[in-house]
Amino acid sequence: MVNRDTALIRDYAWACFRRGREPMEPARFEPNWNDAPSKIKTYGDVITLPLPHGHPPLGPLDATATLPDTEAPWSLASLSTLLRLSYGTLCRRLEPNWNQDTLMRIGYEHAIWGRGTASGGGLYPLEIYWVSGAAGPLLPGVYHYVTGAHALERLLVGDVSERVRAATGHHPSACETDQFLLISVKFWKNAYKYNSFTYHVVTQDVGALLTSWELIARALRAPLQRVMWFSDRRLNDLLGLNTLGESVLAVVPLPWTGAGPGRARVGPLDGGEPKVTKPAFERSRTVIRFPTVEEVHLAALVDAEARPDPESAGSAAVPAPPPAGAAEIPLPPLDLRMDLGDALAARRSAFGDFTEEPPLTAAELGAVLRVSAAARHYRADTHPATDPPLQNAPLTRLFVMAHRVAGVPSGGYVYVPERHALDPIEIDQSVLEHLPTFLQGGYYLTNYNLDRVGAVMVITGRLDAALEAFGRRGYRILNAEAGGVVQAGYLAATAAGVNCGAVLGLDNITYNDVFQLTGTDECTFLFVLLGRGRTASAELDYRL
Repeated sequence: MVNRDTALIRDYAWACFRRGREPMEPARFEPNWNDAPSKIKTYGDVITLPLPHGHPPLGPLDATATLPDTEAPWSLASLSTLLRLSYGTLCRRLEPNWNQDTLMRIGYEHAIWGRGTASGGGLYPLEIYWVSGAAGPLLPGVYHYVTGAHALERLLVGDVSERVRAATGHHPSACETDQFLLISVKFWKNAYKYNSFTYHVVTQDVGALLTSWELIARALRAPLQRVMWFSDRRLNDLLGLNTLGESVLAVVPLPWTGAGPGRARVGPLDGGEPKVTKPAFERSRTVIRFPTVEEVHLAALVDAEARPDPESAGSAAVPAPPPAGAAEIPLPPLDLRMDLGDALAARRSAFGDFTEEPPLTAAELGAVLRVSAAARHYRADTHPATDPPLQNAPLTRLFVMAHRVAGVPSGGYVYVPERHALDPIEIDQSVLEHLPTFLQGGYYLTNYNLDRVGAVMVITGRLDAALEAFGRRGYRILNAEAGGVVQAGYLAATAAGVNCGAVLGLDNITYNDVFQLTGTDECTFLFVLLGRGRTASAELDYRL
C-alpha cells in the first residue's frame, strides 16, 4: 500500500541511487574532520564492568554458515564473544593506500580501529544496549557496550524487560526471555561525513552487524532471532534517546541460561516508567541536523501498527532462477576452512588494493557468492513455533560483472545458488569491448582502479515490493539484507584469501541499465569489488 510515508521513503531511496548524477542536498557539503564525533560512545558517571576477552574456537566458516539453528541458551561468556568479535575494536591498522586520508590516519586521533563487522565509510555509528532482566548474571537493568574497552556501562538498575516485550508487540521470541540486545544508530557519527546519504548507509550497517551475530550464534550453538518491527519511540524513550539524534533499529531477544516460565522478576523502579538519564559524551562542538535524514526516519517509524504477516516476505522476494541453459557456467567448489573468529579478526576492506595478476579464480568467486547468498533469507519477525518457514524468500539477488576471473569470460551474470552457477546476461557489445572504461566510468570516486578488479558483485532488490509487503519498514528490512550479504561476502573473501571492498560510489543507474533492470521493479542497492591483492605492502596491524 502506497501512502505518504512510503512514497517519501521511495523518493529518498531513489535520490540515493541517483546521487552520482544529481547530488543530494546540501550541495557542496564538506565534512569538518577536526570536529568529527568520537567513534566510541561513552557515558559519564557510570559503573563500568569489563568483559572477558577470550573466546572459544568457532569452527570453519563453511561449517558455521550451514549449521542448523539450535537451542543452547546464552551466557555471559557467549555474549562477550558475540560482542567482541562482531563490533569490538580488535586492532589498529595503518597502511598507504588509495584513500585520500592516509596521512591523517597516522595520528592517534584519526586512527583506524579494525572490527569484525564492516561499516559504510568505516564510521561505525551503531550502538549496542543490553536490557537484562532477572534471569541475567548482573543486576537487572540497562547496559551500554563500550566497543573500545570491551566493557559494559551500567545506565539503569531495575527490570525493564517488559517494556521491551511490549514495544515488540509481545513478539513470540520476545516473550520467551527477559534478555535483549538493542541496536541503535547515532546518526551524527555517520552524517558528519555522508550528510543526507546517511540513512541509506546506516540501515545497511545494521544488517551487516546482524549477519555477524547470526553466524557467531550458530557457531556457539545458540539461538538468535532478529526483530525489526517494534515501537521505535517506546524503546528510544527507555534508553533516554532523542529519536532524531539516535534511534533503535533492531531488537534481538536472547534465551538465557536459567530462564524459564514463571521465574520471579524484579519489578520496575519506583516512580513509574524508568528510563536512562545518564549523559553521554559528545566530542563535536557543532552537531548538524539534516532534514532529509530526519524526514525519512520519521516516515519509517512504527508505533502501534501490527507487524506484517510473515508470508508477506514471499511477495517481496526476487524472481526464481530460470531453468539451466547451455551457456550456464558451473562454479567449482572451494572449502573455506578458516575459523570464523579468525575471519572476523582478519576482515578488512581492500581500500583500492587490487592487482591484475594473477586473476581471481572461478572457485574463489563462487565461494564468496555462495556464502553471500546464504545470508540473504529474510528471517526478521518470524518465529519457528508460530510462523511458516521462509527459507525460500530471499529479498535480494546477486549479479556479477566478471572482468579478470580465470575460466569465466568477461561479462554479466546472475548467480544461481541452487545450482552454484553463473547464468549469463546479454550485455551490450560496446560495454564488453571497453569493459575497463565502463567499470571506471561508472565509479565517481578516485580510490579504486577498477581495471584491476577481478569481479563486481552487485546486490539487487525490489524496493516497491518491499514497501508493499512491509509498509514503512520495507526499506529498512531490504537494506539490512543487502548489508548482511556484504558482511558475509567480506568473511568469505577473507577465508578464501581474496581482497574485498564494498563501495558506495558506483552508479546505480548505469548498472540498472547494463543488467537490464531499468523498467522493472528490481534495482541495484550495493556493490562489492573482488580481486587479487598485492603480495607486498607496508602495513601496521597492531592486535589488541
